[in-house]
Amino acid sequence: MLAPADQCQGPATVVHDPSLTDYDFGPDHPMSPVRVDLTVVLATGLGVLGAPGTAPAPGVLRAVPAPMASADQLATVHDPRLIEAVMAAGADPSRASAAFGLGTEDNPAFAGMHEAASHVVGASLEAFRQVWSGESLHSANITGGLHHAMPDRASGFCVYNDVAVGIQWLLDQGAERVAYVDVDVHHGDGVERIFYDDPRVLTISLHESGQFLFPGTGECRDSGGPDAKGSAVNVPLPPGTGDGGWLRAFHAVVPALLREFDPDVLVTQHGCDSHADDPLAHLMLSVDGQRSTYLALHDLAHEVADGRWVVTGGGGYALVQVVPRAWSHLLAVVGGRPLDVDLDTPAAWRDHVEHLLGRRAPERMGDGREPSYRPWEEGYDPDTWLDRSVNLARTELFPYHGLDPLP
Repeated sequence: MLAPADQCQGPATVVHDPSLTDYDFGPDHPMSPVRVDLTVVLATGLGVLGAPGTAPAPGVLRAVPAPMASADQLATVHDPRLIEAVMAAGADPSRASAAFGLGTEDNPAFAGMHEAASHVVGASLEAFRQVWSGESLHSANITGGLHHAMPDRASGFCVYNDVAVGIQWLLDQGAERVAYVDVDVHHGDGVERIFYDDPRVLTISLHESGQFLFPGTGECRDSGGPDAKGSAVNVPLPPGTGDGGWLRAFHAVVPALLREFDPDVLVTQHGCDSHADDPLAHLMLSVDGQRSTYLALHDLAHEVADGRWVVTGGGGYALVQVVPRAWSHLLAVVGGRPLDVDLDTPAAWRDHVEHLLGRRAPERMGDGREPSYRPWEEGYDPDTWLDRSVNLARTELFPYHGLDPLP
């Protein structure tokens, strides 16, 4: 049975420390840590997060401290040579090595890089530990979701892969099956690569087609290594896909695969760069549509994993207009008390944005959309790019899981 999102059915936490914003590539980089600050201030103002030093009320997320990941923990998925290179670049940015993806336009070196990146990994590891130990049913780290980092190199704004380190930790603790769903606009290539030949991990990525967007990967035919065929699921979507197309693709692929895989834990990455206002991509979702995805994933966590749900952030570069609202909705769903999209944003938050950035903040928590979609069961239209992609993904992946790809 599905658990409605306003019944979390267990404690929920957010792992956060203000110093996590030290993961900072500089003032001209798209991934500004101000997006985290604005999210925390908004979510606190809305009552989603408890104010510092106060005991949270029911439905309010409890904040837990974010530890630092050790080099040994990083080395469970990363080449020690990468870790050494990051340490060297963080000690002296002039020593950054492009061979390890450092000192590039995407990943410029900065002082303290290793410590800042390790802190993000440690925060995600704590979220994984919270859920696996049973201390929390749901736990989130919005600074996490650095899904592009590869075993031997930084990539796409991601130095270390916190999600992969967390999934590997779950496996090392005895988890038999872990499902990972990535709804960032970019293909979740790093997590997929690390577990590509491991049948214990199911990775699902819905993303804008790599024909148009970094990292240029994530085709339907990329379906897992020789010992894990069907364990990697990719649904590349055409530019311009909006709420209806996104939700149609999501519901045509994700629920059936998760139900059949039957994971011990559901892990999800929530880059909100699929929004129409994001400057780095070309999908056309609204905050309302993104919220619908969060609600669906929450309910699936309860249906397939007894509610065990680890949540991370990810991409998102519309720093004022999108990220704070999208992730406040996400955290509210994690906490079991979803926010209404018609809710006004707090005046104090809008004043904070004006004071900090000199910009006008959104006045409502939604974009005024009514997300709806045509279920796949109502028929496949081969004349549309989106339907062809969804059909190819189902045809490629469903048989590996004993599922019928036909509607």
